[in-house]
Amino acid sequence: MADLSFLGFLVLLLPLTLLLLLYLIVRPKPVRIPIKDRHVFITGGSSGIGLALAHQAAKEGARVSILARSGKKLEEAKQSIQLATGIEVATYSADVRDFDAVKTALDEAGPVDVLVVNQGVFVPGELEVQSLDEVRLMIDVNIIGSFHMIKAALPLIKKRQNGGPASIALMSSQAGQVGIYGYTAYSASKFGLRGLAEALQQEVIADDIHVSLIFPPDTETPGLEEENKRRPRLTSIIAASSGAMKADEVAKKALDGIKSGSFIVPCNSEGFLLSIATAGLSPQRSVLMAFVEVVAAGLIRFVALCFQWNWYGSIEKWHAQGKTLVSLGRLSITVDCTSFVSIHCAHHGMCLNFSAIIDDFHFDKKIFLVDICQGHKGQGIRSPWCLIWLHLVAGLQQVLIMQTSESLRLVNIAKSLSFGLQTDFRISLEETRFHATSGFCFLILGRWNMGNHQGG
Repeated sequence: MADLSFLGFLVLLLPLTLLLLLYLIVRPKPVRIPIKDRHVFITGGSSGIGLALAHQAAKEGARVSILARSGKKLEEAKQSIQLATGIEVATYSADVRDFDAVKTALDEAGPVDVLVVNQGVFVPGELEVQSLDEVRLMIDVNIIGSFHMIKAALPLIKKRQNGGPASIALMSSQAGQVGIYGYTAYSASKFGLRGLAEALQQEVIADDIHVSLIFPPDTETPGLEEENKRRPRLTSIIAASSGAMKADEVAKKALDGIKSGSFIVPCNSEGFLLSIATAGLSPQRSVLMAFVEVVAAGLIRFVALCFQWNWYGSIEKWHAQGKTLVSLGRLSITVDCTSFVSIHCAHHGMCLNFSAIIDDFHFDKKIFLVDICQGHKGQGIRSPWCLIWLHLVAGLQQVLIMQTSESLRLVNIAKSLSFGLQTDFRISLEETRFHATSGFCFLILGRWNMGNHQGG
């Protein structure tokens, strides 16, 4: 009994000792950065996350300035913020690649308390086929543009009027935490922000300036659908996720992180795990988060290795695919490469997601319905797992299928369906109503081979 008591004491003592040690050594120290009645300057503020951040900062009583290239979009953003909050917003039209234009805009804006470097350009593609002009564009906007903004703003931040703690926040990406196939140039431009942020924090901490690095996932912004049209199909397999976040959700996470002075600001659960996996030598203000990073480091590394195993396995399967011809009744499908399919089953509020690699579809209709069978006895149209949603990455076609028989056959369409990549939709089939949500799965769990099936 005494041995058990001593063991229990050690189990309690060790984490408490670690917490005490972390309390003594974590740097920088915790800080709160107020927003109300302070000047918040946001680049890329005319749309997407930047506009959502401007709305939220204005609602919290900040004096907001936004900078972007398009004067028309700036005026529309200004009116939307004023209409929603009643706050007057200053707008500045400039290209972040032009240092003189950026400096002129900031000098006109005056002292800054919170700078949010939010501009960004994303052009997906394998390095071998991507043009150098596209690579330079991402480097110039995402990295050089950030240097321009910070260098021009630093003197104005140091001249801030109330002398309270200030913030410089950089909008990175989860592609700035882990490299992904097809994101070679983009990931390089976002990884660069981390080195910038870590070194900059050491340089400005004596001036009570606190750096935050924000890592949003795919976000529902005006450019997302167009970007996804160019995303390589293999990228969609490896970078599969649970779906895009709304810009307002990302903005709230970002602003909360800025106000708490957090150096790493994840925006969802996947980002939280990535922040632990990639903590490295980055600053950490929170004793509790430091404790989690230390304790969970080994386990998270194992999970990361599982993801790498999964991704490289997908790459091997992708390159191992052959060429076949598939016929679905009246629809002839010529196959010349491979395609990723995200499948979503719904039943009484429960969802099952899995992914697959099948032969690439080339067809003359964007939306169609087919019947399909999983080979389970008794599975008919009224099966509880009846509706499956397929997203063919090639051409961004959306396909709905039902489980009925052991063949694939075309079903007549009642009416044309059209919806975007991240759109929710509902469709009624055989007196049963299901709900499917567009988006990619986070984990690949299965593989289908639909070659050699003949339609009825």
